[in-house]
Amino acid sequence: MGKTIALIGALDTKGPDYAFVKQEIEKRGHYALTINTGVLGEPLFEPDVPAERVAEAGGMSLAELRKVKDKSLAMTVMTKGIARVVKELFDQGLIDGGLSMGGSNGTMIGTSGLRVLPVGVPKVMVSTVASGDTQPYVGISDIVMIPSILDIAGLNRISAKIYSNAVGTVVGMVETQVPKIKTKPLISASMFGNTTVLVNQCTKQLEENGYEVLVFHATGTGGKTMESLIDQGYITGVLEVTTTELADELVGGVLSAGPSRLDAAGKWALPQVIAPGCLDMVNFWGMSTVPGKYRDRLLYSWNDNITLMRTTPEENAMLGRILAEKANRSKGELAIFLPLQGLSELDAPGKPFWWPEANQALFDAIKEHLRKDIPVYELDCNINDPQFAKAVTDKLLEMLRNEEE
Repeated sequence: MGKTIALIGALDTKGPDYAFVKQEIEKRGHYALTINTGVLGEPLFEPDVPAERVAEAGGMSLAELRKVKDKSLAMTVMTKGIARVVKELFDQGLIDGGLSMGGSNGTMIGTSGLRVLPVGVPKVMVSTVASGDTQPYVGISDIVMIPSILDIAGLNRISAKIYSNAVGTVVGMVETQVPKIKTKPLISASMFGNTTVLVNQCTKQLEENGYEVLVFHATGTGGKTMESLIDQGYITGVLEVTTTELADELVGGVLSAGPSRLDAAGKWALPQVIAPGCLDMVNFWGMSTVPGKYRDRLLYSWNDNITLMRTTPEENAMLGRILAEKANRSKGELAIFLPLQGLSELDAPGKPFWWPEANQALFDAIKEHLRKDIPVYELDCNINDPQFAKAVTDKLLEMLRNEEE
């Protein structure tokens, strides 16, 4: 039985390209549900969803957009509108996947529609900007980005091959049946290079107790993805032991996960254990990219592409308050563990980031601002020590058993 693939794009300026792709999808036994996002002119062929509907979903009529002739406004309206249209179509069970093609503007609009599709739903974007920084387009979704090589500007021997490959990609995905596998309750864990030893120990113990652990690298995107999967109901418990993204958000590092980091688990009342892992550091790219105002700070070259900056007592005090306030909003069972001998691999006696006064400012702020009914456990060890790993894992397992009773 054929599947329905949403084909999203400007059918006025890119009409021949989309006509070819539509034909290729149909040759493979599937249906292309075409959605026109073009504002300038009339589509080459009649779409299933006209641009008028997309514009209205974005808050304006197509006639108004054409009259105003403001390209920036048109982008804003169509970007907002396509997300609403695609979500509505998917929620009604009318589409099984999505494919879009375009330049920078077309990619922004197309991926806005694709991103609303849940994780696992096939989504492919053929783009002129696919070989660059795709984070603004992909976000935390699983969009497959395919470089267009040429502009989306007509058929030739190269573009026909790229378009055919894109069709093959999305068709292959919609035809794929996910095999049934033995499932276990999912635990999410946050990790960094500086807490890898900790999380590996925790993962082993959790797996031995019948849980599957999803480890998220705390690089901004990792934290956002973890929050998203918690929001979507995939996660049973949370091992929040690497909270470094809070430091980047506060100080201006490059790996911030945004202001809503650490919010989802509390909102959904999930059992969670929190430790201030790697709050001793803020992340920048190579040493030359560190802002001038921070050049006299304690810096450490983790590798050629990553520079770590030690947080100060003042910053740690603010981070402690932020962490406590987020924990206070939690509706579920929660516990906080403090490693008195350091927050990371680099923050230990004799190591470059060891700064007891800065850590104490963090610990004091957490305890001062935390709800009195939330337990705090202070362990005289480093965060990567086996003693710490066993303590946080035992506590999370205890919480999970309480949930089952």
